[in-house]
Amino acid sequence: MTENSNDKSAFIAIVGRPNVGKSSLLNAMLGQKVAIVSNKPQTTRTRIMGVLTEEEYQLVFIDTPGLLKPHNRLGEYMVKSVSESVAGVDACLLVVEADKKIAPADLDLIEKFKSLGMPAVLAINKIDLLADKSALISQITEISQLYDFEAVVPISALDGNGVKDLTAELERLAMPGGHFFDDDMLTDQPERVLAGEIVREKLLRLCDKEVPHGIAVVVEKMHEREDKSGITDIDATIFCEKESHKGIVIGKNGAMLKKVGSFARSDMERFFDCKINLQLWVKVKEDWRNRAGALRSFGFDSTNFDK
Repeated sequence: MTENSNDKSAFIAIVGRPNVGKSSLLNAMLGQKVAIVSNKPQTTRTRIMGVLTEEEYQLVFIDTPGLLKPHNRLGEYMVKSVSESVAGVDACLLVVEADKKIAPADLDLIEKFKSLGMPAVLAINKIDLLADKSALISQITEISQLYDFEAVVPISALDGNGVKDLTAELERLAMPGGHFFDDDMLTDQPERVLAGEIVREKLLRLCDKEVPHGIAVVVEKMHEREDKSGITDIDATIFCEKESHKGIVIGKNGAMLKKVGSFARSDMERFFDCKINLQLWVKVKEDWRNRAGALRSFGFDSTNFDK
């Protein structure tokens, strides 16, 4: 922790249903991509921490998986992760989608806020998709009757509209006591995890239907060459649940895997600011989402699989 009499900080959990734009919003607030984004629900599987420091304010964001009905042990882990995040922070940022009805998952979160007496800010995302902005008025009125939010801010994580206003509202929740992390820190995610998530994002974007959700990516090796070439070698293994999924990920004559590797390499070079030599392999580990041992080996917190 850094000490300064004027410094304030707040730990804030970003919560909401799948695919409402939580990860996109985190990236927009940080001004840097630290969480993968796709148009498929359940993209975020773990709690990703992002740190935003602006002068005396430090906001520590926990980007949680979307709240859903679990269908396997991975889903149970994700739901437990959300519950633990809400209980262990200073405030919550509830993200909903513009012009959409309140869902049972949103109501469950609001009940959690009530039981904890949790300060919460509401962000209504995707206002860029609204043809008629007047629909926001009735939505804000309806949701505001359910909980006494500290603020309600319409935003677009895509084009940045309202994001600065939202950040300012969240900074009001920061409390004196110094900064918990170095002011130049952006995320707690290890480089290997970030590299693996970049590969998984490309798979989510390029593959169809159920295949991406049965995929895990493990970075086996990541190191900079000693020849002063500035090249970092990364070896990553893509695990699928079925042999048929492996064929889809590889593609005809390896076309899909080459495309995934090309897009992932480009993103990695921008993020890590160096040349990347990326090698990808594909293996099958059947039903890994229901196997606690496999989940632990892929880096999910083992304590969340205890019965």
